[in-house]
Amino acid sequence: MSTNRPLRVAIVGAGPAGIYAADILSKTGLDVSIDLFERLPAPFGLVRYGVAPDHPRIKQIIVALHKVLERGDIRLLANVEYGVDLKLEDMRQFYDAVIFSTGSIRDAALPIPGIDLDGSYGAADFVSWYDGHPDAPRTWPLEAREVAVLGAGNVALDVARVLAKHADDLLPTEIPANVYEILKASPVTDVHVFARRGPAQAKFSPLELRELGHVPDVDVIVYPEDFEFDEGSMAAIHSSNQTKQVVKTLTDWTLKEPEEFTASRRIHLHFLHKPVEVLGEDGKVVGLRTERTALNGDGNVTGTGEFHDWQVQAVYRAVGYFGSPLVDIPFDEVAGVIPNRGGRVVDVDGEHVPGVYATGWIKRGPVGLIGHTKSDASETIRNLVEDAGGVESPSEEFVTAPERDPQAIVDFLTARGVRPIEWSGWEKLDAYERSLGAPHGRERVKVVPREEMVQIALGTVRPEA
Repeated sequence: MSTNRPLRVAIVGAGPAGIYAADILSKTGLDVSIDLFERLPAPFGLVRYGVAPDHPRIKQIIVALHKVLERGDIRLLANVEYGVDLKLEDMRQFYDAVIFSTGSIRDAALPIPGIDLDGSYGAADFVSWYDGHPDAPRTWPLEAREVAVLGAGNVALDVARVLAKHADDLLPTEIPANVYEILKASPVTDVHVFARRGPAQAKFSPLELRELGHVPDVDVIVYPEDFEFDEGSMAAIHSSNQTKQVVKTLTDWTLKEPEEFTASRRIHLHFLHKPVEVLGEDGKVVGLRTERTALNGDGNVTGTGEFHDWQVQAVYRAVGYFGSPLVDIPFDEVAGVIPNRGGRVVDVDGEHVPGVYATGWIKRGPVGLIGHTKSDASETIRNLVEDAGGVESPSEEFVTAPERDPQAIVDFLTARGVRPIEWSGWEKLDAYERSLGAPHGRERVKVVPREEMVQIALGTVRPEA
């Protein structure tokens, strides 16, 4: 057995879920070698490309993740795409176990008439654009004066805030230059956020909601007629301090007098309005139709048959994220996750696929905050260690990869024309982005084009700052 040690584990996806899993695995006491794969040239996933640029406190999670990877006991191999550069059968040559932590990056569907009209967008795509994701378009059509955002979670708030906020107020952040220029030219005056349930069912976090009220020259308007509290609502308020804070903030805003609204832009929060159709003319969005809903008593709602048409020229759906299938890995098309039991990936017959695991949103669906992925990863790693026979006596059957040399996977990828970026490469890119921001008092300015990121990280080109 000694010739087979240490256990070799690959983790696919270097966002918070993957990094937490790697960290927890490294501390189990198991003699293990861990490689962390990432398809983008930079690590950190959702924290780098899914959090609004004006939320630097949340981005401080990167500091903790950075400390994990800079230790040197977990090897980063970025710029390597699973399913394209290598597949499961390839990975089995080099690793005894593979953990998938690829997240959920697609927008969940909203099957209502008109949702595919020109001017109707998914929030995930918009977030990727304003966060400078290298796979996102460099331009975005911000032409609407009035916009609808569908959803009652933090992503809906982020989208509404970024749309309404004056671009100059985003300049201190890491917002890319092309995003700033397009936002600055936006003619938007009103952003309407629609939630099909009541205030007590909103999924906003209290801090994010309160921050909305402090955006310069943007008024937040809520409507007393949209406030209804059934037994389920009251139970939620009494049992959750977070719900209580959200409801208090929203209720305080209903007390504002009309003469207090003097800003040049407005965010309207509408509750008990279910989107039923995106209205169009000549293939373009011209409005949104909602149905007034009523609470049932348990926090759910029923349509009342009363409809409202709202004049908007763009619609953003922020109704949740959805996972993407992976080559040769089972996938639940309905839930958008890799089917699993406790992180052990299972096939159509419910049998564990040997040596294959999942963690994070691709395991459980896109619910919970970033910090929740820690307990999620702990469960997956606990089961992996158990399958391996435990820390003291790893199973002979679990150690199956014939190629044990850590350099072998790098040679394999290089032979295929793939250019893996290791931690030292990320440090070069990180330093370069910080050097772009420093003269302007900004933490960093993101490099957006993928090839430019790769060249800086690999040191093949040194762009002028």
